[in-house]
Amino acid sequence: MPRLISGASALTRSTGSILQVKYTQFTGTNQVTSTAYASTAVTDLTVNITPTATNSIIKIQAMVNGEWSTASGATESTWFFLRDTTKLSIAAASNRSVGILMGTSITYFLEDHDSSPEHASYSYFDSPNSTSQITYKVAFNNTYGATWSLNRTDGDSDTASYERGLSYISATEIAG
Repeated sequence: MPRLISGASALTRSTGSILQVKYTQFTGTNQVTSTAYASTAVTDLTVNITPTATNSIIKIQAMVNGEWSTASGATESTWFFLRDTTKLSIAAASNRSVGILMGTSITYFLEDHDSSPEHASYSYFDSPNSTSQITYKVAFNNTYGATWSLNRTDGDSDTASYERGLSYISATEIAG
């Protein structure tokens, strides 16, 4: 609970309290094509937040529905966030592809990259040390280059077995 300190001109908040939440929930469909080993942003999944203090922590969360254009896409990908243009993930590890999440979850696998939905769900705690507006983006890397069909299956036929869903990204400012 915020409290006013005598003589202070601002409210103070206790460490760990939530200061603000921003989000983008995307209900449309799109296809995002990547090239081998390149970081690719999903431009429909971006969120802006302006931290209120330099010691704030920003918790970024994403849930991304869709399907890869290749059967190996689910096992040959990493997911991460971009803070403006800075990749947020684990540190580089020699020639390995690095990210926050390795691969995507497959609902049913049959060498089928036409009607088997997949998803990626992950989060990250960032310390941007800034009070300027920040843009966070969902991004991925696919080893061989592939297309991610966002919020739809790759085949996208108008029948019950070609599902559709929604995806989101959120940024929560936490008092440091």
